[in-house]
Parts: sequence; C-alpha cells; structure tokens
Amino acid sequence: MNLALMGIRGIPANYGGFETFAEQVATRLVKRGHQVTVYGRSNNIKYREPYYHGVRLVILPTISHKYLDTVAHTFLCAWHAALREKYDAILVCNSANAIFCIIPRLFGQKVAINVDGLEWQRKKWNKLGQWYYKASEWLSTKLADVVVTDSKFIKRYYLEKFKQDSVFIPYGAPTMKVPANDTLKRYGLRPRDYVLYVSRLEPENNAHLVVKAFEQVKTDKRLVVVGDAPYSTDYIRELKATKDPRIIFTGYVFGHGYQELQSNAYFYVQATEVGGTHPALLEGMGFGNCVLANDVPEHREVLEDAGYFFTTSENGDLASKMQYLLDHPEAVAGAAQKAVEIIKRDYTWEKITEDYEALFLRMLAGKK
Repeated sequence: MNLALMGIRGIPANYGGFETFAEQVATRLVKRGHQVTVYGRSNNIKYREPYYHGVRLVILPTISHKYLDTVAHTFLCAWHAALREKYDAILVCNSANAIFCIIPRLFGQKVAINVDGLEWQRKKWNKLGQWYYKASEWLSTKLADVVVTDSKFIKRYYLEKFKQDSVFIPYGAPTMKVPANDTLKRYGLRPRDYVLYVSRLEPENNAHLVVKAFEQVKTDKRLVVVGDAPYSTDYIRELKATKDPRIIFTGYVFGHGYQELQSNAYFYVQATEVGGTHPALLEGMGFGNCVLANDVPEHREVLEDAGYFFTTSENGDLASKMQYLLDHPEAVAGAAQKAVEIIKRDYTWEKITEDYEALFLRMLAGKK
C-alpha cells in the first residue's frame, strides 16, 4: 500500500507522543513492504534527508503560533496529498485536523483520523479553542472514513455522544532496559535514586502538583522532571521557582537519553488528567517502572492492578502515596513486574503496527 501520516510535527521524533507513534509505526510498515510518507513541519524538523529508515519525508511550512501551527500545516498537507499524490490511505492525527479530512477524500483517497483525547478539556485553550475542538470531534465523525480512538474510554465517549463507533488501536511502547550511563552522569543521578515525571509542562498535566507533593516527602532521592512546552513560559517559570534542591528540570530529552532515564528510575509519576492512552505512561511501564498515576479512567484502563493511584481532589494524597512507595521498595518492585507483562501482552509496537496495517487493508476493501 501507499500510505501517508499527517497532522504531526514530523519525524525523527523530537517532541511528543504522536511523533514517536509515527516513527515507530511508519518504519515498521516500510519493513512490511509498504510505501509510507510522513509529513513534517519546517519549524520543527531539521533532518534534511528525503528518507528516514525507508520512510519518505515531506516537509512543508507552517505558522508558528499556538493556535495555528497544527491546522495551518495540516491544511497544506491535505492539499499536497490531494493534488500531488495518490495514496491508498491516509492517517490524520489530532481531531483539530478533522476539517481537512474532506480534501483528500474528494480526490478519492481513504482517510482515517486518530482523534487523540478530549483536547477541549485542556486548560491552555481559551473559549474559542475549546469550541473549535468540540466542533472538530463532531466533524471527525462526518468527514473521515474511519475514526480511530486510542483508549476504550474515548471509544465509549464517541459512541455515547455521537453514536459513532470507532476502531480502538492504542499507543505502543518498548519493553527494554538501558544501563545507566552519560545521561545520568550529566544530571548527577544514580540508578534507582530518583523519581521520574515526564510530560509537556502544561497545567492540566499537573507538574505543579507533583513538585509540591515531592517538596513534602522525606527522602534523599531526587525528583527528575522531563519535558517542556512551547507556549507555557509563565507556568514553567513558576515550576522552576521551587527552592527544593532535590528537584531537577531537564527540559526535553529524547532517544537514548530518555530511555536511560526511564530505565533507571525508582518509580514513575503519571499525573495527567486529559487525553487517551498516554504514551509516557506506557513507556514508563515498558521500561520496568512502578507507576503512581492520577486516578482517571484512562489510567485505570491501562494500569489495571499493576500500579498505584492518587486523587487530585484530596489534599495531600499524592504526597502520601509518594511517601508510601519511597518507604516500601518491595511494593515498587512488584508493581513494576506486573506493568511490563501488561505491555508485552497488549501494547507492543509490533501489535500496534499490525492493527494499523489491518485497518488500512479494510479501508481499501471498503470495510471499517
């Protein structure tokens, strides 16, 4: 098949979940004999070769603006696909791009959209942004051939709100361990001697709650906060104003460095409250971490009985759960082992690739 992915920043991945997803799935689809094109943004991708591990790259311009970056770029991608290409199937990422699905469809190309989570719930969007995302959810059910949801919770949401069935294909993660090396040395860390938090540093991801809770626990271990955000400078400044010397902010870390940090953490904190299947949660599990997660349905769905949960509605609960895990290494070890088994069973990248390949083949056959 001749396939394309658009609606993301591009590959090689250097930003977030959709980009890692595209890199992992696209390269595997190429190995299965398909032609795959991934569209990227000129303000993000500095890789200048026309192919990346067999995946064709098309880099198009965009508008570097919080509200326009994604939609401006995907608008150009959709027209490029419609006027210059003959793809058998296209995967559009992010419900915000739903309005553009109609463009390649009018030119006879099959289009699926991965809607991600309930983006309108994010605190970073103003009223107009929230309205746009709500409208885009509805448009996703009307303008794409197939809606893809990455969590069963989001699948139920689309079924109940729009009477729209969707194809459930979650995110994936590796199961591996990377020895401690240069990355840990760079930040003065030792294996199993730090708690790890990974996310875009935006309010609904609750990094501020994690920082405040860690300030209250009694431990010699460190808290490592991995992540950044392009439009949250005031929020990030407030986070970094902590006076606790145990807390380290690394900014973005990708590739081997990220794997090293995940592989050697004592436990991992997943504090997000909006979204579907969170990539960093699965990665934390796959790298063999005990996970302490915000108690929301999407996290319960993935972790099952393999993690610990805290609530943001009860003052002090996160700090209390952190202290328990810091004081009970046997509980940490047991949860970590269960977490890896869940990833091996349900969330390997090979399984996710197989599911997408099967979806594209059904789309070509006129089935959903």
